[in-house]
Amino acid sequence: MSAWRAEPGGVLVRVKVQPRARRPGLAGTQPGADGPRLRIAVGEAPADGRATRAACEALAAALDVAPSAVTCVQGAAAREKLLRVAGDPALLGARLEALA
Repeated sequence: MSAWRAEPGGVLVRVKVQPRARRPGLAGTQPGADGPRLRIAVGEAPADGRATRAACEALAAALDVAPSAVTCVQGAAAREKLLRVAGDPALLGARLEALA
C-alpha cells in the first residue's frame, strides 16, 4: 500500500501536514490509520488555511508541477489531508515513488 493512488487525470495523495516546522519540506512517509501518508513540514501556522496552501505548494514543487495543479480534496482544517495532483498519473506516480 502506498500514500498515493492513480485516478483519471492525476493522483490522490494522503499527507500529514506538520505546521510551524523548523525545517520545512517533505519528510518521507509515516503510518496512518488508513495506510501510509506522505509527511510535509511547513513553516506556516494552521490559521486561515495557510498551512494547507503551503503544503500544496511544497508538494507541487517536489513533483515539478504548477501550484495550481494541487488542490485539497479532504481535510482542509485537519493535519491529515487528501490532496489531488492533476497531471499524467504514470509520471506523477514515478515522481512520488522517488520521494518516498
